[in-house]
Amino acid sequence: MSRRDVVDIAVVGGGVVGAAAALAFARDGWSVALLEAREPPAWRGDAPDLRVYALAPDGMALFDTLDVGASIRAARAYPYRGMEVWDAAGGGTLQFDADRFARRELGWIVEHALLVDRLWQALEREDVALQVPASVAGFEQDDARATLRLDDGRRLQAKLVVAADGAASSLRSLATIDAPLHDYAQGGLVGYVETERPLDATCYQRFLPTGPLAFLPVAAHRASIVWSAPIEDAKRLHDLDDDALAVALTDASGARLGRIRPVSARAVFPLRRQLAERYREGRLLLVGDAAHVVHPLAGQGVNLGLRDVAALRAALPRPGRDADPSTSRLQRWERERRSASARAAYAFETINRVFSNDAPVMTMLRGSLLGVAGRLPPVQHALWREAAGL
Repeated sequence: MSRRDVVDIAVVGGGVVGAAAALAFARDGWSVALLEAREPPAWRGDAPDLRVYALAPDGMALFDTLDVGASIRAARAYPYRGMEVWDAAGGGTLQFDADRFARRELGWIVEHALLVDRLWQALEREDVALQVPASVAGFEQDDARATLRLDDGRRLQAKLVVAADGAASSLRSLATIDAPLHDYAQGGLVGYVETERPLDATCYQRFLPTGPLAFLPVAAHRASIVWSAPIEDAKRLHDLDDDALAVALTDASGARLGRIRPVSARAVFPLRRQLAERYREGRLLLVGDAAHVVHPLAGQGVNLGLRDVAALRAALPRPGRDADPSTSRLQRWERERRSASARAAYAFETINRVFSNDAPVMTMLRGSLLGVAGRLPPVQHALWREAAGL
C-alpha cells in the first residue's frame, strides 16, 4: 500500500463536523485522510444557503484554533447579542442578553455552505489526503488497525476511523450499530424573510400550539426562519404564495417584528430524533449526525457535533510513531458524549412537547414558567452556559 493509503486517522464525511475533525487532527500532528463522495461547491455570497446554524461560542472557539474563525466572521457570520422566547398563549418572556453574561455576543448565525467552504480551503493547505470522490463499500478491523474498502476497490488503513457521514451513515450500518429513529411527524420550514421592525441582533422564538417559529437575524431587517409544524401544515405553508405566507408569518409571530415578508426560496425538512446506541465500535467512532440527530428548536445540532470533535481531540494521545488512538480514554469520550447528546435530545423533545400543544393545563402553565425563568438570573445563566458549551 502507498503512504497515502495508510494513515493514523481516516475521517468519512466532509461536512462541517467531518471537515473540522480532519483539520483538527491534522493540526495536532496526526496523518489524516478525508473521504467524501463529492467536492463541496464554493460558497457564493450572492446566493445565501437555506441551511443556517446558530453557532455557539465554543464552536467558534474551535474554528479559531483551526485558523478559520476570522475568515468565517469576515465573510458573513452575523453576531447576535440577544434572545427572546415567548408563548402564543401569553405569560412572561424569557430573555437573554450578552451584557448580562459579560460577552460581546451570544453566538453567530452562519450558513452551512460558508463553514464548509472555509474548512475545505484550510484542508487544502494542510497535509490531508483528500479522497474525493470516494465512498465506503466495506469496513473491517482487528486489534492493530481498521481497513476501509472503497467503491473503486482501493483499501485505506487507519488506526482510527471517524464516521461523520450523516444521519444515514453507511459506516454505522456496516458496523451494525443500531440508531433507533423517532419521527416527530413535524416538518421544519426554512427560508429568509425581511421584517418591518429591526431585529436588533436578537434571535426570536415564539411557541405556537403546532410548534415553534424562530427568527435568526442575518442583517438589521433580515432573518432566517425555522418554523416547526405538523408535516402537512409545513408543506402547506411551503406552497403558499409570498403574500399569503407573509400574512401567516406576521400572524404567527404576533406581529412582534411588524409585517414579515418572505424574500427567498424555501424548503421543508423532516424533524426527527435519532440516537446511536453506541458511539464506538473498536476503532470506529461516530460523531455529528451519524451519532445523534436532535430537534432543531434550540439550534444545537451542529454545536453538539463540534463538541464531539473538540472532546475527541482532547481525548487522543499525543501523536507519534507508536501512539495508538485506540485507548481507554476513548471509552470515557464515548460515555461523556453519549450522555451529553442524549440529555440534549430529550430536553429539546420535552420542551417541544410541553409548549407545542393546546392542552388547557399546559397552556395555562407554560407562559408563567417562561416568565419565572426570565426573572431568575441563576436559571438564565445555567440555561445559557448549557447552550454555549461553557
